[in-house]
Amino acid sequence: MAYKNYYKILNLETSHVSIEEIKVAYRQAAKKYHPDLNVGDKLAEEKIKDINEAYRTLSVPASKRKYDRIWNSRFGRNEKAFSGKGEKASIINMFIGNTQSEEGKPNIAKEIVKGENIETEIGISIQEAFYGKEKMISLKTMEGKIKNIVVAIPQGIKNGEKIRLIGQGKPGENGGKSGDLLIKINIEDSKPFKLKGSDLYTDLLLTPWEAALGARTNVNSIDEETKIYIPQGIQSGERIKIPGKGYKDGNGMRGDLIAEIKVVVPKNLTEQERKMFEKLNEISKFNPRSEQVL
Repeated sequence: MAYKNYYKILNLETSHVSIEEIKVAYRQAAKKYHPDLNVGDKLAEEKIKDINEAYRTLSVPASKRKYDRIWNSRFGRNEKAFSGKGEKASIINMFIGNTQSEEGKPNIAKEIVKGENIETEIGISIQEAFYGKEKMISLKTMEGKIKNIVVAIPQGIKNGEKIRLIGQGKPGENGGKSGDLLIKINIEDSKPFKLKGSDLYTDLLLTPWEAALGARTNVNSIDEETKIYIPQGIQSGERIKIPGKGYKDGNGMRGDLIAEIKVVVPKNLTEQERKMFEKLNEISKFNPRSEQVL
């Protein structure tokens, strides 16, 4: 069975033409064989059908590429195919792939199929996400075997972002490329930090006297220790913001570090500490319960 040479039908010498050139060739051919100019001409009727069919296929880049690929696989890049009157084969036949074997029996060409993508997800710590890390994951293949894959986690990856590993998905069929492996990254909160957007949250533990008197103390950010000032009378639950010490924001900058104050009372007092607290209890008129709004 012969196949139509759509380029020849449109009077094009080569397949290396632009869509605009195809449109120009179509208009010229359609004008030449238009039914109004060829009344009663059966050959012209057949020609205009072929011209329209050729244009529908070649004017769309995706179908043109598919036509070229299948044509070249059937005939080679330099072969010319029959395109004259009486040809019955269509582009549908070519895409399905019906051919005749030497014995006259039809051969069904197998379609090239790209493998499916595989999606999975892994959890990593905030530190691993901040600094980047290589992690090994294990996947079960279609044959039931375990496949180990090393994943390079880039520095500053966002929570929920996906890493694509080309060709690590399901294998293709009939020579098709393998699919990809898509790995969703879940950044998990881990001591001492929690991640919200590009800000990091941490607890800052203070003694009662530091909270009452104010102090200068150190707070650990994810990559260094930073000295901050604690104002007098700060309360548990209040927050201090340290700009530029948070997580990476993807634009070369960093979010903030938010330190939440937690005042901690000593569980085991020395004798001297006990006496001082007792003395404070005697002389202090502070009663937080009296300030509660009922």
